[in-house]
Amino acid sequence: MLIRALIALTLTLCSPLSLAFSVVFINPGRSDEAYWVAAGQAMQAAADSLNIRFEQRFAERDPLRVQQIARDIVARPAALRPDYVVATNDKRTLVQVAQLLDTAGIKSFAAFSGLQDDERAQVGPPRDQIPRLLGSLEPNAEEAGYLTAKALIAQGLRAKLQGTDGLLHLLAIAGDKSTPVSVLRNQGMQRAVAEQAGKVRLEQIVYADWRRDKAAEQAGWLLARYPQARLLWAGSDQMAFGAMEAAQKLGRTPGRDMLFSAINTSPEAMQARIAGRLCSLAGGHFMAGAWALVMLYDHHHGRDFADEGLELDRPMFTLFDRPTAERYLQRFGDGFGGIDFRPFSKVLNPRLKRYDFRFGQVMR
Repeated sequence: MLIRALIALTLTLCSPLSLAFSVVFINPGRSDEAYWVAAGQAMQAAADSLNIRFEQRFAERDPLRVQQIARDIVARPAALRPDYVVATNDKRTLVQVAQLLDTAGIKSFAAFSGLQDDERAQVGPPRDQIPRLLGSLEPNAEEAGYLTAKALIAQGLRAKLQGTDGLLHLLAIAGDKSTPVSVLRNQGMQRAVAEQAGKVRLEQIVYADWRRDKAAEQAGWLLARYPQARLLWAGSDQMAFGAMEAAQKLGRTPGRDMLFSAINTSPEAMQARIAGRLCSLAGGHFMAGAWALVMLYDHHHGRDFADEGLELDRPMFTLFDRPTAERYLQRFGDGFGGIDFRPFSKVLNPRLKRYDFRFGQVMR
């Protein structure tokens, strides 16, 4: 009996899930920002599922604070430093953060947004001039911009919201000019517009820095400048809601004589999609950090993800209609703790050859 107990204990201690390691996530968002809160919650759920010690630090949308958090991590006693740091490239902070961590011997991984082309030309790809920058995982942000704009334009055509010139008039409120995610979403939106050349005119793109209040201000003067505009594409849900507020003050009715699209999966966005105030909504990319933990789990346990590439760009978005928005709220209204991330690990599933991070995988 004693021998069997010792064998069982040995097997337990040697199982991958018993070998905990630590990760700090430098969250670039605000601690009250629905998207980034959800991203952190999903990462915590993945950490719990995979027995990872997880810590999160919010930078409150301040790129200088991102760098300070990295310096604070490096300043910790060696025994208290994490095994890995997950960072983003919001406001182009990744290179400096990864270099700082690398000099301290701390491995890093970029989730949500990775190196831009000019940065890659400067420091090389991951594991090159920054050896401990292991890789990156990005949602296909261009896809999100394309899907939402395509659906928005299609709905505008069905609703016959053309101006006196026979064209649909579209306004766009984007996040910022430097974050890769924002740039790619804009490119996707413009691709959808180009596909409908002769039917839709993109009047103007403005940048609200992801802020609801700034989007409301900008939408007010955009609608005054372009009174025939009946479509508004937004790079996030909060910017869409700010634009809606401005439109309503001008007597427009979202979902009827003014159509809006958005990206993100906040409860407010889901409710707006169900109610028809948003006619186009894409999301699922908030899971990128959680999927990054799956990849780091495998890497830590000897199964490197390099065979799939060091810089992965994967489809993670889904386009929500009313039924899928309702199902999302039912499934995740109380958080993401019900997701079992173990089936997505190659270490725990040796037959798994390729990561599948589509959001539909966790909506089942």
